[in-house]
Amino acid sequence: MNRQAVVAGQFYPGQPRVLADTVASFLAAAEAKDAAPTIAAMVPHAGYVYSGAVAGRTLGSANLAPTVVLLGPNHTGLGRPLAVWDEGLWELPGGGLMVDETLAASLIDAVPGCAADYEAHVHEHSLEVVLPFLSALNPATRIVPVAVSERRPEALITAGKALGAALLAAGRPVSLVVSSDMSHYVTQAQAKARDSLAVERMLALDPAGLYEVVRAKGISMCGVLPMTLALAAALEMGATSARLAAYATSGETSGDFERVVGYAGIVIS
Repeated sequence: MNRQAVVAGQFYPGQPRVLADTVASFLAAAEAKDAAPTIAAMVPHAGYVYSGAVAGRTLGSANLAPTVVLLGPNHTGLGRPLAVWDEGLWELPGGGLMVDETLAASLIDAVPGCAADYEAHVHEHSLEVVLPFLSALNPATRIVPVAVSERRPEALITAGKALGAALLAAGRPVSLVVSSDMSHYVTQAQAKARDSLAVERMLALDPAGLYEVVRAKGISMCGVLPMTLALAAALEMGATSARLAAYATSGETSGDFERVVGYAGIVIS
């Protein structure tokens, strides 16, 4: 079953050439590509006018594998807690990316809570917005999209460890890419202060600490659940370091610093 693009022309350009040129310009602003393979990365999923620069600087400097497991939040509340789209093509203007069906099936078998589920993905934008960047970097990229709505931290960390072990057992390079925005609709000063607390835990490779600080400080990071899972998986895969590739807020584009959304780009090696 293929997935149709549902936010083309809204979150990102709907015309293939305009989309390709837009993404290329964002990627061109990245610093030199990492020599070490990227185990995991986190990028935002807002409209490109606001968050495209952060996504481009982050993924343009990452060293991603040809296969990517995508982990994103479930804004709709539909579907299973760890919902895997396990077949077909994820369509984009002018093309799309194929699902790695073999890997998807193995993750459904190996990771507690993972199940084949399309309902969680059909109207969800968070992973779709990332795909044009992956396609521009490598049109042959294979993906396994997972929408994460599991809220129990212990279940997320257990699933993350199992995911990491399964990817190691796959016997081929696989990277994780998480889709998440940071603080929502707070002042510029509040966003920077709160987001720095979450970024600190991500850079420390601390999944439980990230979950705890987001909850304790009321940080409206929409992808805290998939990022908690990803950090646990990355540790299982041997991650030893993380860096902040970029940070910005919507206020820097809109000029409204009273109600901003924060965007962070993280690369884990």
